[in-house]
Amino acid sequence: MKLHLIKPAKGSVKTKRRLGRGTGSGLGGTSTKGNKGAQSRTGYKRKLGFEGGQMPLQRRIPKFGFKNPHRIEYKPVNLDTIQKLIDKDKISIIDIAMLEMNGFVSKNDLVKILGRGELKSKIEIKAHGFSKSAIEKIEKAGGKATKV
Repeated sequence: MKLHLIKPAKGSVKTKRRLGRGTGSGLGGTSTKGNKGAQSRTGYKRKLGFEGGQMPLQRRIPKFGFKNPHRIEYKPVNLDTIQKLIDKDKISIIDIAMLEMNGFVSKNDLVKILGRGELKSKIEIKAHGFSKSAIEKIEKAGGKATKV
């Protein structure tokens, strides 16, 4: 074997097509892009959801409903969840930091206590909001609901 006789396998090396180098090359003129129109221009990018000029789906389907920009989104935590937390850790005061530490809410969440489940122990709960049933059940168990 001699170094000057080494060649790549036949068909493995292809020459790059040189577009737009005159009509004699066979790839001049429109440079294989067809005639005129947006797609033949540089920098052309098809719009998201473009359907070839047909009215796109996002414009065909009617809009409905209302999204209130001033809505306050609360993260719900139920009393049965709080009771499990009390049984596990034997706590007397539950606040947002305690719920965050146990993974029930995230750092910037607004917390609302809801009344699903039963509360067996006397406990003080501090949160951003409470449902009426939650307040009743907390006070019935001898606890205290405090809004932050």
